[in-house]
Amino acid sequence: MAFQFTDSNFQETALSGGVSVVDFWAEWCGPCRLIGPIIDELSTQYEGKAVIGKVNVDENPEISMKYGIRSIPTILIIKDGEVVDKQVGVTTKANLESKIAGYL
Repeated sequence: MAFQFTDSNFQETALSGGVSVVDFWAEWCGPCRLIGPIIDELSTQYEGKAVIGKVNVDENPEISMKYGIRSIPTILIIKDGEVVDKQVGVTTKANLESKIAGYL
């Protein structure tokens, strides 16, 4: 299961160094439901190598506003505390694997 990022734990988990993959989503978002299982698979696949998880934009507006999330799903790849890649909309597992591999 993917890590659950929140407004209160984001700083110490996503920005503490290494690679983090953050999926901004909401329950009511159909495309988000398509990408959710991919994020869950990637979190298992990259366990110990990257922190991969989700931010519910309805429950965590602070972090969503900080990163200017206006469309969901939006996936940010963060390396050493800096956003290095952004994917807006539905994508494939292979595309995300390729992006993640480039930053590990």
